Amino acid sequence: MSPCLSLRGLSVRYPGNKTLVTALDSIDLDIAAGERVAIIGESGSGKSTLALAIANLLPGNARVQGTVEWPGLGRKAENGRDIGFVFQDPSASLDPVMRIGDQIAEVARANLGMGWRAAQALAIQLLDRVRLPEPRLAAQAFPHQLSGGQKQRVAIAAAIVGKPRLLIADEATSALDTIVQAEIMALIGRLVTEEGMSLLFISHDIALASQIADRIAVFRHGRLVEVGPARQIVSNPTDPYTWLLLDAHLGIDAHLGIDAHSGVDAHSEIDA
Repeated sequence: MSPCLSLRGLSVRYPGNKTLVTALDSIDLDIAAGERVAIIGESGSGKSTLALAIANLLPGNARVQGTVEWPGLGRKAENGRDIGFVFQDPSASLDPVMRIGDQIAEVARANLGMGWRAAQALAIQLLDRVRLPEPRLAAQAFPHQLSGGQKQRVAIAAAIVGKPRLLIADEATSALDTIVQAEIMALIGRLVTEEGMSLLFISHDIALASQIADRIAVFRHGRLVEVGPARQIVSNPTDPYTWLLLDAHLGIDAHLGIDAHSGVDAHSEIDA
């Protein structure tokens, strides 16, 4: 498969008291068109920094080296149009005083140049696609009237307005309970397949990531320590740190025979 995204020597550093603090250290990673890649690691491993670097959302004091290339695009990738981003906390990404249909419509107007009426119609279609009950009524609701899982569905709808090449889900299910988490995982998997998008799924939970990823990349202290097919990483890791992650989330004995796509079927959604 041709690459959707290619990272070469990507490093991110921040000014410290006396020296630069390294958040990412010389990352080389490709994501193929339509491929699902999970980034795994503990807090502070560089996972979210990688996502922000790809989306050009790093703070102004970040010092970046290396390249972020989009083969076949022929230009710099644009957020909303080429990159869809789903954050951990949907409440932080939604305007609390704006109806959710209008929020999605604004994204459509900004990235697709649509008129207001067409953008609102698209918003209702997208709310239906993410299986929000009664999408026409839901479009008139404010964020505080929705549950956490429903708000995350709205955030996903907004992220796919422009039919992006790459969908980044940064800990998008970690704030949800287990049942809702399973539903959102299945929803993301279904939409990625239907739209032919690539997926960058970021999580601290290697067991969760194995349910949706084709490949898993393991990060530690800003470095890529291991990458390979999900089944291989889960059943036969080569780095001791990966073993520790597996033990933390599965137990050493439990992971040895796990199917990398067992548990939640990310290709068929559970109805809410």
